[in-house]
Amino acid sequence: MAKRIAIVGSSGGNLYAQGGNNPAVLLGEIFTQAQSAGIEVAFVEFIAASASMDGISQDAQARLYTLQNGAAAPGQAATLAEVNLQAAAADAQLAASIAAGEIDGMITLSSDPKNVNAESLKAAAEKQIPVVGTGGTSMSAAQAMGARVVSASGTTGTTSRTRAVAFIAALAGEFGLKYTPVIGKTGGSVAVGGGPWKRINFRGIMMASLPGFIAMALILAISKIPGLSFLETEVFSTLISVLPAILAAIAAKQISGMDEMGIVAGIVAGILAKDGGIIGGLVAGILAGVLVYYIATFCFKRKVPGTTVSIVAGGLSGLAAGLVGMYLVAPAALWLGDGIRWIIDSAIALSPALAGAVAGLLIWPAIIGGVYHAAILPIVLLEMETVGHSFLGAVDMTGLVMVSAGITLANIVMPRTSGDRAAAIPGFLINMGFGTFVEAAYPYMFSSKLVFGGALLASTVSGALVGILGVRGTAYVPSFSAPPMANEGHAFQFALCMFVALALAFLVTFFANLAARKKQPEEQ
Repeated sequence: MAKRIAIVGSSGGNLYAQGGNNPAVLLGEIFTQAQSAGIEVAFVEFIAASASMDGISQDAQARLYTLQNGAAAPGQAATLAEVNLQAAAADAQLAASIAAGEIDGMITLSSDPKNVNAESLKAAAEKQIPVVGTGGTSMSAAQAMGARVVSASGTTGTTSRTRAVAFIAALAGEFGLKYTPVIGKTGGSVAVGGGPWKRINFRGIMMASLPGFIAMALILAISKIPGLSFLETEVFSTLISVLPAILAAIAAKQISGMDEMGIVAGIVAGILAKDGGIIGGLVAGILAGVLVYYIATFCFKRKVPGTTVSIVAGGLSGLAAGLVGMYLVAPAALWLGDGIRWIIDSAIALSPALAGAVAGLLIWPAIIGGVYHAAILPIVLLEMETVGHSFLGAVDMTGLVMVSAGITLANIVMPRTSGDRAAAIPGFLINMGFGTFVEAAYPYMFSSKLVFGGALLASTVSGALVGILGVRGTAYVPSFSAPPMANEGHAFQFALCMFVALALAFLVTFFANLAARKKQPEEQ
């Protein structure tokens, strides 16, 4: 039979700023971790106030969260005084359940042992069931009542997730249950997790880091404006130096699953490993994330307070990963990054037109086959890391974004069906306005070999032009802003490459749709 636990408490004073202001996430994390350990949350009595409990008025708005249909759900809004009365009544019910042996453990979150939660904690003390929780004052009061507190912590430096992991790890240890922290989507519905190695996702890390590279490219473009050249030497160089830390922080957060704890570790690791460029930052961040997970899990299972875990796991993991990154990874990562850039530059120097044409021809199969984000995007970021723009970034904008825009524009002007026009409009606007959503062209490409061939033709031709004209740029920006962000003196050339790609894709799709319409009866 599953062990049954109760959750009592409030959104608290300091806890309010550490996750208590979002009860759905705070309680959802506990439900998720409990489910992973095979523990049933059988009772919820949680007061969610509209502000921190420190000095709050009894007239402030609040809600009582209770267990409904297997999840924590809020009741009607009322004054804090009224909600306290509701909670006290619920607490009396919980005390009776504890006395009857129906509750095996308790989690208290900034509870009120002397008033609202006095009955349940008195019953818990009498039955000597394990109690875990957070809130220095409330946990001390609970211990003074005789409650068997097996894990207590303050809230500083903790998150809803790390607290939930600490609670369930301690209770699972008391119950003799096997428990592995679950990291992922929570909220009482879905939980996706596993060990840190399963969460290494290069695509996710690269995509999440992309805004930092775009900011760098934007600063480089602005620095070309007369009077703003100082931005290139001051801001641009600073951004280049912090890119490894950005990748490391994102990697550590995603892999550790420990939110701010992982972020801090990643930043420390990335700063120390910055000489290895983005590859060094990425490797250091992955290592930091893995270390955070294992160190934190080790500490939680031994009932180390959450605040201490955050300091130890976040600081120690970041330092260890950073030192490895600085002295072992950075030299190899720098050599690897330089080698990849040398291969690209050598190919372009050998035959600019051929290099551009091949890149343009292969970029559509790469994105359709799902290897773009794993193979091409990292190379784009490697190129941008040193100069703020990229050969493959320019091919991306011309061969993917502009080709997709041309195909969707043709389906607005000359659709095969009226439904095609309605579907094409948002795709065209997003591609032109935001430099992304190339997938908008898929339905038209996959339904017509001519349109597909036209996309490859337009991408190949525009890629060859990128090579011939020596253009370097980036995608993922509004189309009108891409040319000014190209390498110096190539704004017009980049705009020309973009126009050629759009025009070729438009013309092929236009006439393919026109031919298809002539073969079928006119729509009524």
